[in-house]
Amino acid sequence: MSWSFPIGRLFGSEIRIHATFFLLLAWIGFAHYQMGGAAAAIDGVLFILAIFACVVAHEFGHALTARRYGIKTPDITLLPIGGLARLERMPENPREEILVALAGPAVNIVIAAILIVILGGAVDTASLASLDNPQVSFLARLAGVNLFLALFNLIPAFPMDGGRVLRAALSFKLSRPAATTVAARIGQGIAVGFGFLALYGNPILLLIAAFIFLAGNAEARSVGLEDAARGLRVRDAMISEFESLAPSATLGEAAELLLRTTQHEFPVVDGSGRLRGILTRATLIEKLAAEGPDAPVLHVMTTDIPVIAARARLSDALKRLQAGMAPAVGVVEGGISLAGRTEGGRFIGYITVDNIDELMMIRGATGPASPPRRGTGPVVPQ
Repeated sequence: MSWSFPIGRLFGSEIRIHATFFLLLAWIGFAHYQMGGAAAAIDGVLFILAIFACVVAHEFGHALTARRYGIKTPDITLLPIGGLARLERMPENPREEILVALAGPAVNIVIAAILIVILGGAVDTASLASLDNPQVSFLARLAGVNLFLALFNLIPAFPMDGGRVLRAALSFKLSRPAATTVAARIGQGIAVGFGFLALYGNPILLLIAAFIFLAGNAEARSVGLEDAARGLRVRDAMISEFESLAPSATLGEAAELLLRTTQHEFPVVDGSGRLRGILTRATLIEKLAAEGPDAPVLHVMTTDIPVIAARARLSDALKRLQAGMAPAVGVVEGGISLAGRTEGGRFIGYITVDNIDELMMIRGATGPASPPRRGTGPVVPQ
């Protein structure tokens, strides 16, 4: 995730903090200082840090449960609105997904129980209603927050934990894409409700509403892409008609090619047919303004493009697209090394998320159909 940086690793997952998290700490410190001076500011900041330690534990509840099913969690990111564990994938088995989703809230309940029973952090109605009051016991407030986190995350607003439980429950009767669509729409309806409640003076609730609305839509689209890719090969959907750039090309030459085609990505291919990188339209426009038309494409293109064989499953190409930051996956003839580079394979096409999205729309409208081909003209001679 952009604007985030790592602070360490735990149980095989990288822990990252989003830059805006520090804005939250500054705001809490300033607000509490205004109310009670330096002591109140320190208490407020420490309380927020304690809450987010519990949030990290919540996310590791998901991560460690997912590990039981062979699913890794590359990183966990702390945001002002909570934590985000990036699992490689969610279990497709509904029972497994329910267990993974419930593991996070279960951790918060355990933490609250420990604070209440062992540490003596008694929780009553007054402490639950005064979580921001430094006069209330630190442990009681922290126990109350953990109970709140458990209950709040169980709201059936996909992709929150409760929404994932809802999606899994629906999957017992519906296909996974259909269940995801229904859960996402229910979640977006709840997000609209959160948005109205935010008008009464809770800006954090507005951020949560925006996250639920956008993330639910994005995940529904991702599941739809996976469904469209199921059972197909890379060669069935790859862009095979395109124009490429030579390694010696300049941004000015790339701009001319942009005007002559409908392409958004331009493969940079050497004389032996090996993919050297990809120049995107966005990068071309940005660097053209900054470095001028004589700048070589080799200096600005995206390198380390993952490649895949034409005979491979389309779902494997989609996983590579979703796992990294590359704008496309190159398609080659021949074998592929473990490092993901060609072993004598000639570059013959590429796959993008938009490309698979088009395939999904066509299949949704007409059923299985021939995939689209984007691009015009012959490949530029190398």
